[in-house]
Amino acid sequence: MNDSTSNQLTESDLDYSSEMNQADEVGIIFKTLEEVGMFYKHYSKLAGFSTKIRNMTRKGDETNPSAGINCPARIYYVGLWTISKVVLNHLYPCCPDRAEMLKQHRELSMFVRRTIETNEEARIRPSKTYQSFVAAAGSHRKLSFIEKDVRNYITREVRNVSEQDDAKEFGKYLLRMKEKNQKFFFELNLEGNHFIKHAFWADATSRAACEYFGDVVSFDTTYNTNSVNHHGQSTLLGCTLMKNKDIQSFK
Repeated sequence: MNDSTSNQLTESDLDYSSEMNQADEVGIIFKTLEEVGMFYKHYSKLAGFSTKIRNMTRKGDETNPSAGINCPARIYYVGLWTISKVVLNHLYPCCPDRAEMLKQHRELSMFVRRTIETNEEARIRPSKTYQSFVAAAGSHRKLSFIEKDVRNYITREVRNVSEQDDAKEFGKYLLRMKEKNQKFFFELNLEGNHFIKHAFWADATSRAACEYFGDVVSFDTTYNTNSVNHHGQSTLLGCTLMKNKDIQSFK
């Protein structure tokens, strides 16, 4: 392979069907770092292992060991993303037939993602959602993901978006309450403009009660356990939502 050919390298041009030959592959030139990663990722999937990106240390061939197992298989690239060295020795046998179930190669299709979102909105448990995919495929071995991927997608994407929407809607609600009653007071602190860090609000009745009972105010987060002492009645001076109970949050 000459430089002019390698400069036009695309995913469809790469042949992953056989083991990389060190003499043939050393010297391949890629236009971007992403092409290097794509090349090795596709090869690793067919060969039956997964990969991680590691930087070269100043001592040359000594690389930072993997956080998991220190497998010696790797490729080296230098300069303009040129493969300078190939190591095909693995610490454990590769499993090409099960490579798609390695974390790096597992993926959720657009159809699967939309189904997960629909089921989450209908409050269907993640385990039930995953079992529906297994039933449709005929076996869990025919899926390109596991139940943990379904749960991670719900936590990372579905509920994350929901929490962002909740913060916006809560802010709009407080503004509407302020428009209805100018004596309504609130303070809303968002984290990253998306998540509620802490919020405080008090209506007209609470503010009036504070004038009577607000000489000394004690914050007690265990009042449900310790109960209250106002002739059997609690006096609401305000309400708050807090991310945690540290001193800074109370301030």
